[in-house]
Amino acid sequence: MSESLRLMAVHAHPDDESSKGAATMARYIDEGVEVLVVTMTGGERGDILNPAMERPEIRENIAEVRRAEMDRAREILGVHQEFAGFVDSGLPEGDPLPPLPEGCFATLPVEEGAAPLVESIRRFRPHVVLTYDENGGYPHPDHIMTHKVSMHAFDTAGDPDAYPDRGEPWQPLKLYYFVSFPPERFEALADALAERGLDNPFEDWMKRIRERERPRWEITTRVHCSEYLETAHAALRAHATQVDPNGFWFAVPNEIISEAWPTEDYHLVRSTVDTEVPEKDLFAGVREAVRE
Repeated sequence: MSESLRLMAVHAHPDDESSKGAATMARYIDEGVEVLVVTMTGGERGDILNPAMERPEIRENIAEVRRAEMDRAREILGVHQEFAGFVDSGLPEGDPLPPLPEGCFATLPVEEGAAPLVESIRRFRPHVVLTYDENGGYPHPDHIMTHKVSMHAFDTAGDPDAYPDRGEPWQPLKLYYFVSFPPERFEALADALAERGLDNPFEDWMKRIRERERPRWEITTRVHCSEYLETAHAALRAHATQVDPNGFWFAVPNEIISEAWPTEDYHLVRSTVDTEVPEKDLFAGVREAVRE
């Protein structure tokens, strides 16, 4: 091959990279692919979701703590990682919803929010980009904004007239949405657990998914990566303020997950190379193009 393959995953907050596509990244790193995670915000307004980490000194220094957690997760996964530098918008709650904090990521013009991402694309030169769908995977303002800036950056990074001060143009070849929590996956896990007479820790989660109205993206690409589940889980545990190590994320043994649903799943949105779906490889069509 004339050059190494490169994969970029664009996420809203620290911990998102470890709960969505982490095993995929670990697999590709093992195969020699270079992987960069771009984290759009610092997660400064995130809640502390692990009761054991609810301490005043952590809450008062949450931005620094979450950066340290990201460092540990990055080392576990073996990825490169950089922050885009924007401020977490928080998840508004109430009826009516309160306005978002002034100057936060989700309030910015898309062109402004995409600028550092364009620069990252031009510097790293990824062949494949992963991001969220138009609903953000779930409707957090930062996730939705991450979708918007990712699409804009993908479409403009190769344009020499766009962002002329952000590096030499580079056009990624493919863009995917994460299909992180398809209902079929939880149904398969439920069946596998029932066959063994085990309780289903995802029962409430499945109910919420069924009731939630959101786009159901076709799975065009299934990446087999079950042998990297423990690496992904270790990276997720590194985000100790966000994940309870005794919670449902880790309640199903990896061997059951591997049997019931051994893939992480994606929807192909953009491709400038020839490929046929369904795919088993995010670099389908890219490998051939890079060899030429």
